[in-house]
Amino acid sequence: MDATAQRRELRQQLAGQRRALKPPQRIAAAQGLRRSLEQLPEYLTDARVAGYWASNGELPLNLVIPPLATRGQQFLLPVIGPNHRLRFAPWQAGDDVQPNRYGIPEPVEPKELLEPFQLDLVLLPLLAFDRQGNRLGTGGGYYDRGFAFLREQVRPTEPLLVGIAYAFQELPQIDVEAWDVPLDFIATDLELIDCHASGEDGEARA
Repeated sequence: MDATAQRRELRQQLAGQRRALKPPQRIAAAQGLRRSLEQLPEYLTDARVAGYWASNGELPLNLVIPPLATRGQQFLLPVIGPNHRLRFAPWQAGDDVQPNRYGIPEPVEPKELLEPFQLDLVLLPLLAFDRQGNRLGTGGGYYDRGFAFLREQVRPTEPLLVGIAYAFQELPQIDVEAWDVPLDFIATDLELIDCHASGEDGEARA
């Protein structure tokens, strides 16, 4: 089996495992995720925080988003434009959304669209990760294209890229492609992993 077929099979397997979670498990994971992110100073202070609308079993951000507004931070959702262009629109509870071509809700007629480089902190969905900050996405490549400029910069920098995942989505190692943009941190339902930490395994930031 070639690498592409292996990735496809792995994506299907992990997506199925994610979808199989029961509501109580998702609620507990959402609570754990908030505790993990609260260990990250940028989550508490950064002005522009982008996230995602959980779909296909992704770890929900429903407990992570409300505190941002309370602290005066702006939350944004991804919007897919022509030529696979990824930008981000401000969104708050109650704002209208409509499904995009993949069935994922996006803000309706946003008044403002920000480019990836204008963000401070980005919470990215993923299907699998390793502790070196490598991420297996859904295969669309939107985030890798949108944040390709970070490959030329000394990391960590802004925007800070934080992968969001259930702990069971961790793999020992993910094979890296030339276009992959590594993550700075991974926040799971159990811990916050610093991908820049010294040592092979990375360490949780306390």
